[in-house]
Amino acid sequence: MRVNAANTVVQDIYSTFSVPQKSCNDITIMETKMRNTLITLTLAYVLSQFYRAFLAVLAGPLYSEIGATAAQLSSASGYWFLAFAMMQIPVGWALDTIGPKRTTAALLAIGAGGGTMVFAMASAPWQIGLAMAMIGIGCSPVLMASYYIIARSFPASSFATMAAFLVGLGSLGNIGAAYPMTLLVEILGWRQSILMIGGITVAVAMLCYLIVRDPPKILTTQKGSILDLLRMRAIWFILPLVLVNHAPAGGLRGLWIGPYFTDVFDATVIEVGTVTSIMAIAMIAGSFFYGPLDRIFGTRKWVIFLGNLSGALLCFLLYLTGGSGLWSTMGIMAGIGFFGASFPILVAHGRSFFPDHLMGRGVTLINLFGIGGVGLMQNLSARVYDGEVIKAAMPIDPYNSVILVFFGIMVIGLIIYLFSQDRTD
Repeated sequence: MRVNAANTVVQDIYSTFSVPQKSCNDITIMETKMRNTLITLTLAYVLSQFYRAFLAVLAGPLYSEIGATAAQLSSASGYWFLAFAMMQIPVGWALDTIGPKRTTAALLAIGAGGGTMVFAMASAPWQIGLAMAMIGIGCSPVLMASYYIIARSFPASSFATMAAFLVGLGSLGNIGAAYPMTLLVEILGWRQSILMIGGITVAVAMLCYLIVRDPPKILTTQKGSILDLLRMRAIWFILPLVLVNHAPAGGLRGLWIGPYFTDVFDATVIEVGTVTSIMAIAMIAGSFFYGPLDRIFGTRKWVIFLGNLSGALLCFLLYLTGGSGLWSTMGIMAGIGFFGASFPILVAHGRSFFPDHLMGRGVTLINLFGIGGVGLMQNLSARVYDGEVIKAAMPIDPYNSVILVFFGIMVIGLIIYLFSQDRTD
C-alpha cells in the first residue's frame, strides 16, 4: 500500500508539471492549459518567495546608505507579511467570484511592481516599510491562486503532494534572494537590482493574464462567508499552529540570519549569502519531504506534529549553542528551515474540512493565519531585539531572546494542535 501511494504521488506530479513523452496529439488542450497555468503561477510564486527573503542580504547596504537598522528592517519585513495577510480575505472572495487569473495579474503588477519602484527610490527606512507593504499586497494572491486551482481541478488526495511540490519549486526564489542577490547587488548596486527585479515582476504579471486559466465556476445556490468557516470547530485546533509554524523559519531566513551572522561571527557579505542559500535549500528540501508523507503514512496530524516538534527543539538547541561556531549554527538554522516547511500539508489538513463553494475563502483563511503569524512575529521579534540590544553583554544575547520567543510560541501551537482531528482524503 505504501509503495502504491508513493507511485501515485509521482504520477500526479509528473502528469501535472512535466512535458509528456508523447505526441502533441495525445495531449488535450485542457491538459496543456492547466500545465501552463500552474507553471506560470509557479514563476509568480518564485517572485513571492524572493520578496519575503531578500532583505536579509540587503541589511548592510541599506544601513550604510539610508540608515536602516536591523530592527527597522525586521519591521519592514513584518509589513510585507501583515499586508499579505490582510489581503487574504478579499483575495479569497476574489478567487471565488472574479477568478485567479485577473486577481493575480492585477495585484502582482500594481502592488509588487509599484512597490519595487518605491523601494528603489527610498531615501529613508519608513519608505522601505511602505514598499514592502505594497509588495506584500502584490504577492498576496499568488500561492492561493495555485492552491485554489489545484483544489478545484485535481483529486483531494493529491492536494498535499501537489501543493508541497509547487512550494518546493517556488522556493527557488529563496535561493535567488540569497547568494545570487548578493552578487547582483555587488555588480549593479541595490537600487538598480530592485528596479530590474521589478521589471521582471511586471512581465510575469502579464504572463499570468495571458496564460492562466480559471477553473469552471461552481453552479450552486449555497451561500457562505468566512464566518461559516470560523464556525467549523475542527479548524480551531489547526489555526493556532498555522499561526506560528512558519514564524521561526520565515523569520530567520527572511531577515535575522543576515544580522545574526554579521554581528555574532563578523561574517562577510559572501558568507551571509552562503548561509542564507543553504537555509533556503533546506526549506526547499523540506517542502518536498513533507509532500507525500500523509499518503505514505496515512496520517496528516502526526506528520505535522512530529515535524514541527523537531523544528521547535532545534530552536531551543540554537538558543543553547548558537554562538559556538559559524557552520554548526548554520546547520541548526538549516534544520529549522527544513522542518519549518510544513505549511502545504497544514493547508491540506484544513482544506479537508472546507466545502467546494468556500474553497477560495477557506485556503486564504489558512494563509491569513500562516503569513499573518510570520508578520506578527517579525514585528514582535523586532521589539524583543530592541529591548535586549541596549542591555546585551554579548552580540548574541538579543538574538537568543528572539529565538527563545520562537521556541515558546511553537510549543504553545503544538499543545493546541494535539486536540485536532486527524483527516486524510
